[in-house]
Formats: sequence, structure tokens, C-alpha cells
Amino acid sequence: MAGAKRAPRLYFSLRSPYSWLAYRELLERFPDVAAVVEWRPFFEPDAESERLLADAGGSFPYTPMSRAKHLYVLQDVGRIAKERGIALTWPVDREPVWEVPHLAYLVALREGAGPEFIAAAYRARWERGQDICDRSVIARIADGLGLDPEALAGASQDPRLRAEGVRLLQDIEEDGVFGVPFFVHRFSRFWGLDRLPEFAAHIRGGLAAAQRLPAPVPDAVGMGPRSTDDGHAGGCG
Repeated sequence: MAGAKRAPRLYFSLRSPYSWLAYRELLERFPDVAAVVEWRPFFEPDAESERLLADAGGSFPYTPMSRAKHLYVLQDVGRIAKERGIALTWPVDREPVWEVPHLAYLVALREGAGPEFIAAAYRARWERGQDICDRSVIARIADGLGLDPEALAGASQDPRLRAEGVRLLQDIEEDGVFGVPFFVHRFSRFWGLDRLPEFAAHIRGGLAAAQRLPAPVPDAVGMGPRSTDDGHAGGCG
């Protein structure tokens, strides 16, 4: 699996309340883990992205939410937010295009403001109840971050960013992501807000183990210039 050699990945969605809650908990309880993960956007493709993804031989793992599940999410997220003392304002989505905020994130990331954009978009959606698929909302977020409002607000209309979004959707399929928040490290997968502590422990354990590794010894078996074996399929460690 290609994902086996990648850095730890967090698949987040600006749409998902559970992803928002996981984001807050990760920064508050596990800032060291937040600093080493690669933040990857997860978004439901619109018709154009779906067509481009299909042309590339991919597909998106999406099942429409039932009314019963939707009502449960409203109750469950409200309960969690209340328990944690978090102010929550439910947004109203009107014909959302999720490429609008998530491809805007790619622009912000390119400008070195990816984390700031995530924070501002989450505040806009879940604390102020704003429609982050509204380009004017994205423009205001960009302006507040000192970024180009037109570049961020128009990201979903940029063919190059659309193509990059399709590559992200292919990564979602490759990594076996089926919901958010979703955490990936090598061959390990963790799904959901309640799996965040296990993921953090997994990452911290790996970081601690790396710090305990002895310094390499020149010409050690399998490592030096005289070695005839450059490794094996199982890897090391």
C-alpha cells in the first residue's frame, strides 16, 4: 500500500461537526500530534469533480445520510458540545458545493496559512452558523487572514485546483477513507472522534520509539558499503 510510507494523515472535513470537534480536541489535548500530521481535506464531489474522478478511474465512498441518522447527529453533536462547554450554532446549507471551501484551503495552504484557514472556516461554520460554500464568506475569511479574497473565493473555478482536488479524492479512495475524522498512519486506521486518543497514543509511541533508536554504526550488517542486502519486503521496525 502506498500509504504505508507516508506521514501520519488526518482527513478532515469543514462540513462535518465531528471533524470540527476532533480538530478542537486535537489542538487542545494533543498539540504535539497535531504538529506532525498532514492535514488532508475530505469533501463530497460535485458533478464536475465526480466526472473528473470517474475519468481518472476513481470513485467516491459516499452514502446519503438517512433522516434518522441526520436527527441523531443533531442530537449527538449537541450533547457533546454541551458536555464540553462549546458554543455551537447550526449552519443551514443551501445547495452546497464543498469544493468552494476545501479547494480554498489548498490556496491558503500554498500561502502558508493552511492551519489559520481551517480555524477561521470552522469558526465561521460552527460558531457563527455561516454558509462556507458561499464565496463571499470565503472571501471575507481570506481578507481576515491577509490572503487574496478572489483567489480563495474562486478556487473551485480554477481548473488546476480542480485537478488537485481530484488527486485528493483519489488519495481518499487509496487510503480507504470512508468518513471523517479519519486518521491514517502506515497500515493503521482510526475513524471517528472517539478514536482520536488511540491515534494520538499510536503516533506518540512511534515518536518515542524513534527517539530511542541507536545511532547507525558504519559498515553494520545490512547497512555498510560492503552489504549485499539493501533490505527486505517486511521493512524494519
